Amino acid sequence: MLPAHLRRFTEARVALGRAGTALPTKALLDLAEAHAAARDAVWSALDPAPFAAPVVHSRARDRREYLLRPDLGRQARAEDLSALTRSGGIVVVVADGLCAAGVQAHGPALLRAFAAGWPVVVALQARVAIGDAIGAAMGAEAVVVMIGERPGLSAQDSVGLYLTWAPRPGRTDAERNCISNIRPGGMTASDAAAKLRWLLRGARALGATGVALKDDMPMQRHLEEPP
Repeated sequence: MLPAHLRRFTEARVALGRAGTALPTKALLDLAEAHAAARDAVWSALDPAPFAAPVVHSRARDRREYLLRPDLGRQARAEDLSALTRSGGIVVVVADGLCAAGVQAHGPALLRAFAAGWPVVVALQARVAIGDAIGAAMGAEAVVVMIGERPGLSAQDSVGLYLTWAPRPGRTDAERNCISNIRPGGMTASDAAAKLRWLLRGARALGATGVALKDDMPMQRHLEEPP
């Protein structure tokens, strides 16, 4: 059995002890509570008002259809795309994903850390790939999708950033770079912003993201201005 002092190094459920052949009551209740919180996070809704940005809806009609039909969450409504203004440059898409509560809580501060002056669009009932259509409609050089990540039993408020160069429908996940686990207790907003700036410089020089752009950023924090 793992020694209990190891628990101070991780949020994972290690060294919980046992009661006979089962978990102690407290550990069992904590597990049930975390599972319920994760389920609530999946069903949470995003309020677009604090982001003061145009709203695009996916083709999923409601949360239930969004969860059952991931393909619909990757597609934007045509009428919403036609209403967007072409801007070029870097476009940020704030998407609810699988944890709208995390985006609601941490999204504004994260935007302040990296997106000064960049156009922002809110996408509802959205998967990562919806950013490709939005970026293409706006003539974006690159799109950054800020999205709520799948909640787990240790974290129910994690946010991810997905960077895609020259976005257009049909891009695959192999053509994106991901910065994950942005939350209190995970990666800070400032560290995520520094990594995003580093990746953007590399993407611009290479003309590509994804497997072609290796994430070999040095460990020390970079404080350069956004590109």
